[in-house]
Amino acid sequence: MLTRLSIRNIVLIEALDLDFGPGLAVLTGETGAGKSILLDALGLVLGARADSGLVRQGTDQASVTASFELAADSPVLATVADNGLDAEPGEPLLVRRMVKADGGSRAFINDQPCSAALLREIGTALVEIHGQHDDRGLMNPRGHRLLLDHYGRCDSAGVAGAYARWTGARDALEAARADLAAATTEREWLAHAVTELTAFAPVVGEEEELAEERAAMQKGARLTDDLSALSGLFDGSDGGLSQMRQAARRLDRIAAEHPSLEHALAALDRALIEAGEAEEHVAAATEALAVDPARLDAIEVRLFDLRALARKYAVAADELATLAAELSDKLTRIDAGEEGLAALEKAEATARTAYLAAAKALGDQRRTAAERLDEAVASELAPLKLDAARFRTAVDPLDEGQWGPGGMDRVEFLISTNPGAPFAPLIKIASGGELSRFILVLKVALAERGGATTMIFDEIDRGVGGAVASAIGDRLSRLASGGQLLVVTHSPQVAARGAAHLLIAKASEGTITRTGVRALDDAERREEIARMLSGAAITPEARAQADRLLEGV
Repeated sequence: MLTRLSIRNIVLIEALDLDFGPGLAVLTGETGAGKSILLDALGLVLGARADSGLVRQGTDQASVTASFELAADSPVLATVADNGLDAEPGEPLLVRRMVKADGGSRAFINDQPCSAALLREIGTALVEIHGQHDDRGLMNPRGHRLLLDHYGRCDSAGVAGAYARWTGARDALEAARADLAAATTEREWLAHAVTELTAFAPVVGEEEELAEERAAMQKGARLTDDLSALSGLFDGSDGGLSQMRQAARRLDRIAAEHPSLEHALAALDRALIEAGEAEEHVAAATEALAVDPARLDAIEVRLFDLRALARKYAVAADELATLAAELSDKLTRIDAGEEGLAALEKAEATARTAYLAAAKALGDQRRTAAERLDEAVASELAPLKLDAARFRTAVDPLDEGQWGPGGMDRVEFLISTNPGAPFAPLIKIASGGELSRFILVLKVALAERGGATTMIFDEIDRGVGGAVASAIGDRLSRLASGGQLLVVTHSPQVAARGAAHLLIAKASEGTITRTGVRALDDAERREEIARMLSGAAITPEARAQADRLLEGV
């Protein structure tokens, strides 16, 4: 619900702050007083195109701020949050728009910058404006089906679920068919690849292990001569160790004869120990680097074949084992594809049948609801001086390509304004006054405010008076029950129905003209309705008639 509107420097409005409450509020004033300026300002803050012509002459910029109270579950809050902006349930939602004299504009939601597109999106959900040339809301056929479903309490949710299951089954079937068609053309290649890879039996990590073993053997081959010579120097009666042991035995017999000989014996014993360890390490290295020519050949063949397969299938060597499993699975699916495809076809057919049944039942509900809506609208036409008009809710089948979660029906509200004239969409109606009254009739019949928290009717009573204006006022009052309506009106019968009455007027001071709006008290309201009845000169008869209108509410 709109609770406050603040306008600064919009055309003739210098500064204006208005508070709003629930129910029906009427806005009156003489022709040219500036009612359209007020609606233009409201349209600007709701995302309409920014026009530098709205900026009051002599000022740099104009601004409009609107405050709304929303229910905790309002979809507007979700939309704001989805766009990364803060909006707390229970707190007012502040929407602001600024326009510079050079044409630039900025938009804010809760003092956070936002795009004009987002402002338009939430503006449509916050306020619904119906005027002489409105091309949104009830005139847009895209929303007619949803309105009819709401009116008739039609079960569209069940159809949406059935459609999701059908499209899911259909997508799975199409994907399986595409896979099978593509795979069948390469079956021969797959069979060869699986046979080749299975026979080779690649193992993850095998390339690294083979390369390391091959490198070790190649190193051993290069060191064979040196290792053999070292072994000869260590081993045998003429080897170095044998000579050192003989020297140690001789020293041992004579070491007691002189201290230096004892030191020599000790040093030789240490050398023998170190030499023995050296001999053991050389022997270990010789064993580790021993070369088996047959094994080396086998390793090289395996390694070369492994790398050749990796190049052939354009994968890393360690991925060959995984590839073999994937290709084997694919070949298995091809071989079992027809059987699996038959199961998917059956599932798709079952889901389609279920969708068709649910959509047909929904269509039947819609046609029943359409008949009731047509009768409800017809009963409202005559009191609003539309007795020559006819209304019809067309529920027509869609082509299969247009079926969707909303069913198989196209819904559109059609009218015929004159006897014998063909039915046509609401948007093509010729008379703006008739259009506004038709919208009111539909709103009353549907008892639906289009999801917006606030509705505005701009001069819905133009060109009518007396009983018709009274009927319009009665219906506006009914529609405002439990909601919020703002009506711009020239009709005293409509004005008398308002729970609140705002007067817009122009005032001039020298060359400066300003437009202002103020709430009227009971006495002022009586005078304004009397003016609307009699014109410039308010007569006692007009005041008496104003009293009767106000008492009759």
